[in-house]
Amino acid sequence: MTKQSLSRLSQCPVFLRLGVFIFTLLVIWVPVAGPIYFVIASLGGTPDSIRNTASILTLLLLYTEFIWLVRFWGRRVYGQPDLLWRYGLEFTRRSGLELLTGLAIGVFSLFALFGTQGIWGWVVWKVPSASFLRILLEGGLVSLGLGFAEELLFRGWLLDELQRDYRPGMALWMSAGIYAALHFIKPLEELLRTIITFPALLLLGATLVWAKRSRSSWEDGFWRGRLGLPIGLHAGLVWGYYIVNVGQLIEYSNQAPAWITGIDRNPLAGIMGLLFLTLLFLAMKRQAVKISC
Repeated sequence: MTKQSLSRLSQCPVFLRLGVFIFTLLVIWVPVAGPIYFVIASLGGTPDSIRNTASILTLLLLYTEFIWLVRFWGRRVYGQPDLLWRYGLEFTRRSGLELLTGLAIGVFSLFALFGTQGIWGWVVWKVPSASFLRILLEGGLVSLGLGFAEELLFRGWLLDELQRDYRPGMALWMSAGIYAALHFIKPLEELLRTIITFPALLLLGATLVWAKRSRSSWEDGFWRGRLGLPIGLHAGLVWGYYIVNVGQLIEYSNQAPAWITGIDRNPLAGIMGLLFLTLLFLAMKRQAVKISC
């Protein structure tokens, strides 16, 4: 595409822009990602280890190309070479403090959820295993990586594209809906079995947008909309669940039905999880700023 046709993309409807961006990303990614599996398979190993290694490497490649394409997109389509900064990605002391704040809120919220269930006798706490420290550190790294990747994608790129065409309130719920829906790209039988988690995922997506619109992003009379708080909040929730689940810190007493505590032991698939997410949603909304453009 010529520079002129690329710049005209900025005037196209949002879903056409999103489609062109995703198509371009796949065209760049697939020819490189495809041979990775065969290279790894030639090195030997079990089928599971080959799949896991290939998945990690191809996802890292995809995300590296995503960041490169965002920078290219900013320069050629919008004439904004600082598009990642516009998304709210910055590595400053203030952003770091917001990340730590979000991390603390996320971990505390998750443990408060299970703590409340423990008080009511629905779960029983267990003594941590000898490998608990490894699980703690491993979970922290995984959670921060996931939080960074998903927030830059959904509360960065996707939300920014939607806000160019829609008012902030509409963009918030559209991005939350897309975020929730993309978690259901799975076989129909599994989709129908886990559809109960959709309201919680929708609420979580909206909560993370409110976190990005935090009042803490006001700086010298200018609203930044940094990603530090949502990255930290997202990572904190995942980390807390990782510690409890992988660390096997609780055991369900079966004194309450699964639709209350969470189907398949997933707190998002139960009334308690939805209640705590609602409280977190209201807290983030209360401390957010209203934006009009």
